[in-house]
Amino acid sequence: MTTRTRGDGRIFTRKGSSHLWCAYYLRGKEYRESTETADPDKAAKFLKHRLKEVGADQVGKASFVGPQQERMKVCKLLDALEEDYKLRGKDSPQFRAHLKHIREQFGAWRAVEISAEAVDRYISERQEAGSAAATINRSTQLLAQAFNLAIERKHLSSAPQIRHLSEKGNARQGFFADADFHALRDKLPEYLRDFAQFGYLTGWRKGEIASLRWEDVEGDVVRLRGENAKNGEGRSVTLSGDLADLMERSKAQRQVETKTGVLLSAYVFHQKGEPVRDFRKAWATACVAAGLGQFVCESCSQTVDGHTCEECNREARYVGRIFHDFRRTAVRNMVRAGVPERVAMTISGHKTRSIFDRYNIVNEADLREAMQRTQSYLRDGGQQANRAAVVQMRAAQN
Repeated sequence: MTTRTRGDGRIFTRKGSSHLWCAYYLRGKEYRESTETADPDKAAKFLKHRLKEVGADQVGKASFVGPQQERMKVCKLLDALEEDYKLRGKDSPQFRAHLKHIREQFGAWRAVEISAEAVDRYISERQEAGSAAATINRSTQLLAQAFNLAIERKHLSSAPQIRHLSEKGNARQGFFADADFHALRDKLPEYLRDFAQFGYLTGWRKGEIASLRWEDVEGDVVRLRGENAKNGEGRSVTLSGDLADLMERSKAQRQVETKTGVLLSAYVFHQKGEPVRDFRKAWATACVAAGLGQFVCESCSQTVDGHTCEECNREARYVGRIFHDFRRTAVRNMVRAGVPERVAMTISGHKTRSIFDRYNIVNEADLREAMQRTQSYLRDGGQQANRAAVVQMRAAQN
């Protein structure tokens, strides 16, 4: 039996279903769904509501949300995003940690239930819990990416407006003095020492360094493949001095003993033949031992000796230097050493000047040196500067 109503819709029975079904059209596509009732009047009311939604879409007042979109769960969107990250080789412990926050909060929700207000409430809760703006943004950005991916694949037609918190003043200013780095290096596990030194000297990211294979090393040049670079562009660095020495040590440590015999690691830096992966605990332990960080209890906020607070029986949070501080340090060291900024940007992999400038931060030692030079100039009455100018002029004339 089929009952037609006004417009393009119809109500019909379906074999095996106790409910009446309806069908309607939008842009030439037929949509069919259960009205979830056996009452003809209620079924007609359901269809009428759907036709109003179709009409609103046709005149541009609102996007139509079909039955499939209504049933779509956020967890499905996040699953698709996670798979996309893996396929593109962008998966990381940090990505999974931020994704976990969003999944726990919104995973069971239907996608159409996510509103700007719901996301704002989540942001407020994270702020009250003490999370930094940048940390919250990394999580909400993943939620936005999940929606955008679903829209791109035509599983959804719209996405909520998701607020981006200001990160002004959030730029970290951690640097490693040379003595700090060597103190840390001595405390790191052996497999991480040259890995860390490579980052300290070049400013490359953890994932970029971990991706290096011996086939990427050609003579005295190490090449980073574009697919392994965060900005998508390959780059290279030449080996000399400490870089050349650590590469020779890596060659000597390439052999790995296994149950089936001795194998050669394909990776320049490895842990028993496998690529270096998440080493946050080893890093935190070494930094604390080197006096460059501390463990703080999440519950009582007291500094503790290890990863766990014995009094509260809660996991302690590490606070201190991070691997990314090598990136800032390398940039500043290159600039201070007189390396042209364009060359320094090429080595570190900075595409935009604004981000590079954030890392080339002036610290207190730089300011102190600037004031000392200024005061020396004033005490000397500018005579040294004038003498230097005269010498330069005479050299030019000759």
